[in-house]
Amino acid sequence: MMKNLNILKYIQIPALFVLALMTLTSCEDVIDLNTGAGPSQLVVDGWLTNEPGQQTIRLSWTSPYFDNSAPKPVTGAEVTVTDDQGKVYKFEDTDSDGAYTWGKTNADTFGHIGRTYSLKVVNGADIFTAKSELKRVPTVDSVVYRHEKWPFEPDKGPREGFVASFYARDIEGEGDTYWIKPIIRGKPVVDKAVNISIAYDAAFGAGAPSDGLIFILPLRESITTDSLYSAGAEIGVELHSITYEAFEFLKQVSEQAANGGLFATPIANVRSNVVNANPNGPKALGFFSASAVSRKETVIDPEKARPDND
Repeated sequence: MMKNLNILKYIQIPALFVLALMTLTSCEDVIDLNTGAGPSQLVVDGWLTNEPGQQTIRLSWTSPYFDNSAPKPVTGAEVTVTDDQGKVYKFEDTDSDGAYTWGKTNADTFGHIGRTYSLKVVNGADIFTAKSELKRVPTVDSVVYRHEKWPFEPDKGPREGFVASFYARDIEGEGDTYWIKPIIRGKPVVDKAVNISIAYDAAFGAGAPSDGLIFILPLRESITTDSLYSAGAEIGVELHSITYEAFEFLKQVSEQAANGGLFATPIANVRSNVVNANPNGPKALGFFSASAVSRKETVIDPEKARPDND
């Protein structure tokens, strides 16, 4: 008869450590922290594109960390964007909800590749500015999908369905950065910060020799996030060209969203590119960016799915 393996002889823990561990875990005290609300800060959410139609810059105030109510909008500000050729775009908050817009029809096109755009927000006595170049973006060649059955129960959606991916080739010339967004029923979706997908050339960062290559597999499949797609789903991808500064901003946002557990780091504000003209004035949060967009869409047809092992 096989003897039971004596696990204890393979684990050598000093008695004092065991005693200390028992002491630490024997009781729990609830400590109520006094997290008083600090001064509110301006938050800029300005991700503009070269797509025709309305462009929006949202302004709001920060809220206390444990306040789950909707952010209070900033109304009555003067918001303009000026390109490097001197053209001024005036953004107006017509509904007094903090959403400052420019352009009403598809005949209105805001951005042009290669130009630089400067934001100016005048709010009371404060003047905030930011700048972004609208960089090039590669063409999306195709969106494909394969049938797959997950061995576990997903948080939402079917256990059996389709994994979608896209094919595109990074433009030659090192240092291009992109934001990859899934499209569902015609609209780009970024529902969770942890699902933000960004690329440096055709890989995750500057350390990989990926200039001019097809985007690597994990990036290609990043348009499938928390759930498999079903037959008939309208899906696709948007590639947004972003500056390296925007790349680092989104990277920090994703890292903060995933921050937790035993080795969590202290929560901190993500660095903004919006600055106060008065260095002694209140700071701003958020980001201003101008992007070129490339997109491709398809409808999942099981008859056209790629083999499971492709």
